[in-house]
Amino acid sequence: MTTDLRLPTDRIVRPDKDRFLNEENPFEAMMSRFDRAAELLDLEPGLYKVLRHPEKQITVSVPVMMDNGEVEVFIGHRVLYNTSRGPAKGGIRFDLNVSLEEVKALAAWMTWKCAVVNLPFGGAKGGVVCDPLKMSAGELERLTRRYTAGIISTLGPDSDVPAPDVNTNERVMAWVMDTYSMHMRHTVTAVVTGKPIEMGGSLGRREATGRGCMIVTKEALKHLGMPIRGTTVAVQGFGNVGSVAAELLQREGCKITAISDRTGGYHNPNGIDIEAAIKHVRQVRSLEGFTGGDQITNDDLLTLDVDVLLPAALENVITSRNAGKVRAKIICEGANGPTTAGADSILEEKGIFVIPDILANAGGVTVSYFEWVQDRGGYFWTEATVNERLTDIMTRSFADVLQLAKQHKVNMRTAAYMVSISRVATVHRLRGIYA
Repeated sequence: MTTDLRLPTDRIVRPDKDRFLNEENPFEAMMSRFDRAAELLDLEPGLYKVLRHPEKQITVSVPVMMDNGEVEVFIGHRVLYNTSRGPAKGGIRFDLNVSLEEVKALAAWMTWKCAVVNLPFGGAKGGVVCDPLKMSAGELERLTRRYTAGIISTLGPDSDVPAPDVNTNERVMAWVMDTYSMHMRHTVTAVVTGKPIEMGGSLGRREATGRGCMIVTKEALKHLGMPIRGTTVAVQGFGNVGSVAAELLQREGCKITAISDRTGGYHNPNGIDIEAAIKHVRQVRSLEGFTGGDQITNDDLLTLDVDVLLPAALENVITSRNAGKVRAKIICEGANGPTTAGADSILEEKGIFVIPDILANAGGVTVSYFEWVQDRGGYFWTEATVNERLTDIMTRSFADVLQLAKQHKVNMRTAAYMVSISRVATVHRLRGIYA
């Protein structure tokens, strides 16, 4: 059964565009895209107000006994943006740049991301302001468990299901699951996704976001009539998403000519040996010292003459200040919010085909959904089954967005928001408002 994306045209919405002048504000940058899509959909004012505000915002103090015997207090956030379509879904990140505005924006992104690939989830996000690189494993475990206890009233397989994000991993998810399970007095595997396989994690979950980027990049190349073999790709951010996407695209015949991480980038017009780069990162925990290419900066990588640019690092790397210098034909947004609202119009004028983040990196949440389903059913799939079902959802979702983009003569980002907002709005209309 498919959702009819057409909405009544007798609706009025008047977004205040002046509030979006600050393209660095992650929530307002994201909501400027929301407003554009809502305007095109003629979204009724009441629903516009509902969808523009998060359902719940939680800020907690997280006291932690440090290894030196002193107590440090960290600040943690958890935002549930919209749960009309199902339990909230969204990662937990540990980073010094975590803020309530960022977490709110990421929770909204998760709402639209789950809807654009038609998963029965709402959107959430969480984070703790800390520097995990300066903390021991014991300190990180105590931080995780105390943060989990602080937000435990929202957590649960039917209410809020976290996953790994920036600077968190399978081990952190194991601590969250164990803390929640101890409070519930029984093991609850479905409370988090991205867990170790031995604890109910799904095969294929670690590679899922990068694999999703590969799938939609292939679909974009097919749409534009470009051959996969020999396509040149630059990947900014060589973490889990970027490295997996680079490896899989190389296997498909693409030539990865540049990669980078927080320590800098490397360029080789003849192609970088991605397996060697991954091996180097495993040994030294960064690309620093990699000898497979000439050193460049992260800024240089963004403006290389390549067919595909895959930003897979953090937010706001392509802005109105450098968008005019981007020479790629396709941008596949592996990261959340790598392109600011101010850069969108510049990229569109240049004719660059942008696969938006809420579609491009939805492979991770899709396989998280598979993990949640497997945990609840107590029956686990083969990796081949996971990858086959991921490919089906990603290709179908790309086609849905592309069809709407052609129908309304808008870019892929606007079309993706129109698809997702339409699906969330439809559920709100059907459910009504509880009074």
